[in-house]
Parts: sequence; structure tokens; C-alpha cells
Amino acid sequence: MWVAGPRLAPVYEGAVQDLIDELGRLPGVGPKSAQRIAFHLLAADAHDVKRLVDALTEVKARVRFCELCGNVAEAERCRICADPRRSDDVVCVVEEPKDVVAIERTREFRGRYHVLGGAINPIENVGPDDLRIKELMARLADGTVQEVILATDPNIEGEATASYLARLIAPMGITVSRLASGLPVGGDLEYADEVTLGRAFEGRRVVGG
Repeated sequence: MWVAGPRLAPVYEGAVQDLIDELGRLPGVGPKSAQRIAFHLLAADAHDVKRLVDALTEVKARVRFCELCGNVAEAERCRICADPRRSDDVVCVVEEPKDVVAIERTREFRGRYHVLGGAINPIENVGPDDLRIKELMARLADGTVQEVILATDPNIEGEATASYLARLIAPMGITVSRLASGLPVGGDLEYADEVTLGRAFEGRRVVGG
């Protein structure tokens, strides 16, 4: 049986180690990357560091989540929800705001979005009540939406979320479709290229029946 060794003590002192620790808490940033970023910042010009600090402060002060779809916004509604040229009869459901950006790059979709804020994941204790599913169902209740496109990631969690939503929506008489195959199984929507994602939209299939 493998047993983990003792945790290494911090190498640096005071503020430097605090910075490395905080950077290491960011997603995708391991200890070595955190150390490299920390020393890059230490060597950087003070004005460059201040711009970074200002940008972080500004984004926390100004950016919020759209009251309707859950996308990032600087007003009560994001630019897509506020755009009268978008179609109201089709809603694309995604996991995160970054997925909205990925789909918008394809220029294939002109409807509205709904951001769940994640996917069902029992291992991480994320259930339906932890996502913006109630808000989605409220949006669908007035009969305006005719199609819901389930664009959750093509992995176990994304498929489970899509299946759950399809079962909820089906009794409402709304067409439920899923992006077509071609997206890599186990991948994330944000990493799909525009051509693959665009074809997935064109070839989306109806869920259930």
C-alpha cells in the first residue's frame, strides 16, 4: 500500500511564499507554475504589476452574472440577452460562461443561452439543486422557447446533466436536441475548434421522442 510522504515545508519566507501559495490555488496552476509566475511578478516592472492588480480589482467590482442567463455581464443582463436581434425561441444550455464564448466563435447560433454554472457530479457533491436548473425551467414555462439545445460537455458529467435535463423538459412539449457527434468524448466544449463545434450545431440530434 502506497503511503504519502510528509508534506514539504514552504521553501520561501513571508510575502513570497504567500504569493506562491495563492497562485497555486488557481485552477491548472501547480506548485512549479505558481513559483514561476511569482518570480515573474517579482521581476516585472511595478507599473505592469499595478495594471494586473487594477484589472483584478476592476473585474471583481464591475463584473456580475446576468440575471436571466447566468453569463458574465457588466449590467443586469449580458450583451446577448440584451440584443433584440437574437432569437427567443431557441435556448442553448451550457455549463460555464466560457462555453458561451466557444459557441459564439462558430457564428452558427443566433438564439439565447442559459448557463448552468457546472454539471451534475455526485463525486464532487454537485447535484441538480446546485445548478441553475430551476431558473431554466422558469424560462421555459411561458411557451416562448420551442427548442432547447443541450450543449453540456461530452464527458460523463455533461452527459448525465443532459440526460437529466432532457427528462425534465420532455413533458413540456419542447424539442430537446443534443450537439452531434464529432466533439471529442471526455473533452471540454471550450477546447473544440470552431469548425468542429459549428458542425456539431448543424448536426444536432433530437433527444427522446
